[in-house]
Amino acid sequence: MKKPYIALVTLLFFTVYTACALLLAEQSLWAFGVRLMSSPDTAQVVIDLYLLACMACIWMYRDTCARGKSLVSLLPYIVITAIFVSIGPLLYIVVNGFGRQSPVTVTPAHPPS
Repeated sequence: MKKPYIALVTLLFFTVYTACALLLAEQSLWAFGVRLMSSPDTAQVVIDLYLLACMACIWMYRDTCARGKSLVSLLPYIVITAIFVSIGPLLYIVVNGFGRQSPVTVTPAHPPS
């Protein structure tokens, strides 16, 4: 399976951009969210993003169950998704993509002819 290099690059650039935006902002993250929800047009975008975030959380939950991992391991990704939306799923893809073992190719043993 290919490693998630695109997700890693996206995660790095978007996380740096988000950190810079938060450091330069003249208001708290909470105040920014409240301001976005005060107008119907921006509220629609926020609601849309959180609907996608919910779908991503469902996907991460199903993927974690399919891998046989503990649901407690999923909690940090869900918390990050709740706060920063796309950073949580991107981080999940990167961590699980680079942490995954490469599949071993098994060649069947042939009896000597």
